[in-house]
Amino acid sequence: MSEHHIIVLEQFTLPKSGSVLCFCHLRWNFVYQRPQHLLSRCQNVCEVYFWEEPLYKPADSAELRIESVDRGLRVLTPILPEGIGKSASVDLQRKLLDQYLQREGISRFISWYYTPMALEFSCHLSPLLTVYDCMDELSAFQGAPPELIGMENRLFARADVVFAGGPSLYDAKRLQHENVHLFPSSIDREHFSSARGPLPDPDDQASIPHPRIGFFGVLDERLDQQLLAAMAERTPNLHFILVGPVAKINPNQLPQAANIHYLGQKTYAELPQYLANWDVAMLPFAQNSSTRFISPTKTPEYLAAGKPVVSTPIRDVLRPYGERGLVEIAGDADTFSRAIDCCLHRNDDQWLQSVDQFIGEMSWDRTFAGMWSEIERSMLQRNVPNRIGTNVECGESYV
Repeated sequence: MSEHHIIVLEQFTLPKSGSVLCFCHLRWNFVYQRPQHLLSRCQNVCEVYFWEEPLYKPADSAELRIESVDRGLRVLTPILPEGIGKSASVDLQRKLLDQYLQREGISRFISWYYTPMALEFSCHLSPLLTVYDCMDELSAFQGAPPELIGMENRLFARADVVFAGGPSLYDAKRLQHENVHLFPSSIDREHFSSARGPLPDPDDQASIPHPRIGFFGVLDERLDQQLLAAMAERTPNLHFILVGPVAKINPNQLPQAANIHYLGQKTYAELPQYLANWDVAMLPFAQNSSTRFISPTKTPEYLAAGKPVVSTPIRDVLRPYGERGLVEIAGDADTFSRAIDCCLHRNDDQWLQSVDQFIGEMSWDRTFAGMWSEIERSMLQRNVPNRIGTNVECGESYV
């Protein structure tokens, strides 16, 4: 293994009491969402190592890049030679992983999966516990590998505890494993509620006229492009603002109009500033296989900002948000446009009180505490002799 190298961006002295080794299909520095919220909190409990999908570059050998983020959490990125085949990629990732674990003396750890495909190079490991946090139905996404369903079945067979990121996913997965728990994505309420007050309008948004109808998130096959184009044509007085990166679709094929504005990806810290200067927030999701099981985190984030929301009839938005009158639901361009108009002319203090009452108990701290409690319970059931980390509810150490 001497031909493989590890690039250390920062040196650390690591406590070896216990670790979480996370395998994720999303990059840590892409869009800040469920994995980042949960694992940054997990870093307060034990050491966390976040293994990303590889990057491919012109090179003759493989390397592992290591970067410290969020309280010392380590992001591990395999750098592999361009042009290598699937089998070689899996083999190199396994070697880099084994080399890193051996070098750092990491032997007592929990394996935490977001992607079943990571089993291809990690199935030989012997973790204290295996966690599957299922946040999406990845097999329904564009470009999903055909073997993903089979790999997920293998992960279900290995997992000790499974978490579902929304009610639809929970209904789909609860019959596939005996220990599945619903933990919907939550909110950083303090972060997004800052958008209720006046915040400076970002420079790239300041010149866009009102009324502004905004969306932030990844622009991919889940975006209903026909709906967006039709609304822009029907309501030329409205200006539609989309904040976020474009992925898996051709950006040149996105709807273009004088009142559609693509502002690109922003940092998590910047989002409230954009949101504060919108009039209505929108969830213009397509009705297709990739949205059948989604539970958009941005729904409660929009509401925490005090913004009225209009969404297509996504199941996990319709129930509970639509049924409780917290979000307007619209299935076509005409209905969507009318719902936006209703939101623009609504001055309803009772609605905001209902919003605050509903989201008042939601927090990522509470969500992580509940998940960690289930992890500890699963470790007890497996008779793991020494639990790792800290009970986040009562502060007792179990190292």
